[in-house]
Amino acid sequence: MASGNPLMNAVNSISLVKQIVVGLVLGILVGWAAPSAGLAVGLFGALFVGALKAIAPILVFVLVVSAIAQHREGNEAHIKPILWLYLLGTFAAALVAVIASMAFPTTIILASAGDVSTAPPSGIVEVLKGLLMKLVSNPISALADANYIGILAWALVLGAALRRHGSDTTRQVAADMADTVSTVVKWVIKFAPIGIFGLVATTIAETGFTALASYAKLLVVLLGCMLFIAFIVNPLIVWTQIRRNPYPLTLMCLRESGVTAFFTRSSAANIPVNMALAKKLNLHEDTYSISIPLGATINMAGAAITITVLTMAAANTLGIHVDFLTALLLSLMATVGACGASGVAGGSLLLIPMACSLFGISDDISMQVVAVGFIIGVIQDSAETALNSSTDVLFTAAADMGRQRKA
Repeated sequence: MASGNPLMNAVNSISLVKQIVVGLVLGILVGWAAPSAGLAVGLFGALFVGALKAIAPILVFVLVVSAIAQHREGNEAHIKPILWLYLLGTFAAALVAVIASMAFPTTIILASAGDVSTAPPSGIVEVLKGLLMKLVSNPISALADANYIGILAWALVLGAALRRHGSDTTRQVAADMADTVSTVVKWVIKFAPIGIFGLVATTIAETGFTALASYAKLLVVLLGCMLFIAFIVNPLIVWTQIRRNPYPLTLMCLRESGVTAFFTRSSAANIPVNMALAKKLNLHEDTYSISIPLGATINMAGAAITITVLTMAAANTLGIHVDFLTALLLSLMATVGACGASGVAGGSLLLIPMACSLFGISDDISMQVVAVGFIIGVIQDSAETALNSSTDVLFTAAADMGRQRKA
């Protein structure tokens, strides 16, 4: 849309993806050539991520309430097929990670890992209990803490009540609120290139390019698994739904969702980006307003890969033989655990001790493995989030397009 400012018109004529690429390149150059300046402009990145995290819970809440309130009989959300795709993709990722870890075994230096103070969950039961407790969390607390399971639950309940008992005027107010918050989100996303510039500059200034050299092989296995899922497995899953070339859709989701998620390192912060992309793809709003925030909580292919690869590396380091059936059990455990992974940066790493317990690895050693994960997290967590978040909108689009194809 044209404005009265020639500079703004010139900027708006360039696609957002190209603007982000420019911000990325400039961030690398500033962070490498002038580290002090790189740290200073990191404020732009912090403000951008903070704004996304702040608006995302409100966006999800008002969109779901509005969608349910406006819902009419016969207009289904079709969430179940997307849930199956989420679970299938996460399990496939864990299985690929097991096979890759067996084909290219890696070991890690535990003595130099250091200490981690955060306590991990004690097992699958605690992870599942945590998910259920989030479901019945206080709605105000759910919004304040970005608890998307709780936000979805309360939004569904309130939307259903509003649909039954609310007047047409009240339902229209809910729709207007959803449109208003969506407009605010568009304004925030406009600043993505500046935010990416700040995030990249401060990351390069703080870590440089040499800190990860000692863990290069481990990173190669991790990133190789994630790339295999993103470019081979996910397109195959998408093809089963849409029955045509899946790569245009796959590449669009990676480009417009994955790039932003890579640098924000937060699936929650990327929810507004995915919502905007789903709308651009003309997907069913009743569907994506629920499936996108739900995917940010339970669709965790990247987390499953991280848990599996680092656990297998710990077993290899200690000389523990892992047969295929045990590795398959590890894939199942990683799948369930990944669905309960925390939405914060590095959240999947705290589930590694749970997976290590399958091989009888002590907490002392497994927490050293977690510490190694934090060392490589500047790359690992970014790639993991990019895979997780881009797959949310990819599988939502695949299921929605597949339903339209069969209609």
